Amino acid sequence: MPKTIGQKIKDLRLRNKLTLKEVSQRTNLSIGFLSQLERGLTDIATDSLGDIASALGVDLSYFFAGPRQHQRHILRSYEKEVFHVDLARFIHYHLTNQSDSKILLPRLIELLPINSDEEISVYNHEGEEFVYVLEGILTLFLDHEQHELYPGDSVHYKSTIPHNWANYTSKMTRILVVSIPNPFLEASEEEIPPEGGHTTTLGHVFKPPEKA
Repeated sequence: MPKTIGQKIKDLRLRNKLTLKEVSQRTNLSIGFLSQLERGLTDIATDSLGDIASALGVDLSYFFAGPRQHQRHILRSYEKEVFHVDLARFIHYHLTNQSDSKILLPRLIELLPINSDEEISVYNHEGEEFVYVLEGILTLFLDHEQHELYPGDSVHYKSTIPHNWANYTSKMTRILVVSIPNPFLEASEEEIPPEGGHTTTLGHVFKPPEKA
């Protein structure tokens, strides 16, 4: 059975004859946190893991080395990739490390609050989408109708139906989105839409308001 990141950290620490206190001093991470990490009782952010790697004299990739044939299917919480950020509207996270080889594209999207007076343009494209509301209230525009979706609600529709989303509340709205087609599937660099602005292949990259 492959060793966990915590087990690898402990092995390296002992090999270097370091105490938890010494690693704590080198990384600014608490002794209690490091102890829990070594025992597999907590997760760690990638930047903090990088600090530990430096303190123990290894490259960050050391902690992910090992049998890869099945590990590549797993994406840890600290490995989640921020794909695109629009500070006025949303943050997109990829939920797979195999976006170039799978038909489905799963994403976590955090929608930031916007003014309810701001007009949202609907659009359509090929494929289909499944949306599940994790947190907050999602305003869904679907086939020229407006719906409010709450945590636990979901919707599944053909992407050819005019649609879009918005967050008209004062708090963050988080949704899980699974869609096809996946534009990263064996796509060349030219085929991947640029960041920012509306696209009909990636799904919900919001269209900026048109200038008067």
